[in-house]
Amino acid sequence: MRIAFLSDIHGNYTALQAVLQDLAAQQIDLFVSLGDTVSLGPQPLEVLHTLQDLKGRYITGNHDAATLNPNTAAQNEITEYLIPDLHWTLNKLSAQDRAFLTGFESNVPLTLPNGVKILAFHGSPLATTHIIHAATPPAELDVYFGGQDADIFIGGHSHVQMIRRYGKKLILNAGSIGSAFQFTYTPGTSPVLLPWAEYMLIEQRGATVSVDARRVYFDTAELHRLVRQSGLPGSAWWLRQYQD
Repeated sequence: MRIAFLSDIHGNYTALQAVLQDLAAQQIDLFVSLGDTVSLGPQPLEVLHTLQDLKGRYITGNHDAATLNPNTAAQNEITEYLIPDLHWTLNKLSAQDRAFLTGFESNVPLTLPNGVKILAFHGSPLATTHIIHAATPPAELDVYFGGQDADIFIGGHSHVQMIRRYGKKLILNAGSIGSAFQFTYTPGTSPVLLPWAEYMLIEQRGATVSVDARRVYFDTAELHRLVRQSGLPGSAWWLRQYQD
């Protein structure tokens, strides 16, 4: 069994297309979207409709919740200057699009054929806004994962891929398809983006479970072209990226 975990697409359909091309030659049994699907990028509708066609499992991210209700931006920890992008995205969504987005799940539990249990989420099993990274203290992880019986935990939100052992368990971050960060975000800084899309595969063959953290380069010039013609409020931020 092979499961693809796609996270933090953020309306970047150009990057999503590159990932789907990479996946085309592979036999995927299930797609799981880990949240933050449509806001910030220039093509929210193309992303949302493509995800819907995949007929996978869909998890709510903090940006998804704030897109549906921009008044909740602060509680979803959305920076104030990004709020116009939330309104811009929401105005593009039809009633059907909003219904699809509203139906996303908070967490997705999965069990592989060999009995290995996976729990998928956005930030942590407790909140979409929790950031788990390589240096998160074990005591903090005890809070996030206490009472959970999964063997593998996988999320997104930080925009940085990660494979970390936690006792007998494994903590994974699928990274970001639409806006992979060079470094984990810290308040007061502006993220620098890397010119590739990140996602993860978990595969079970017999007694073996493998994790594949994948990196797929995409056409950043095409993304800039789309941003310029989009009218997206946050266009200037996108156009500063991928300059090296």
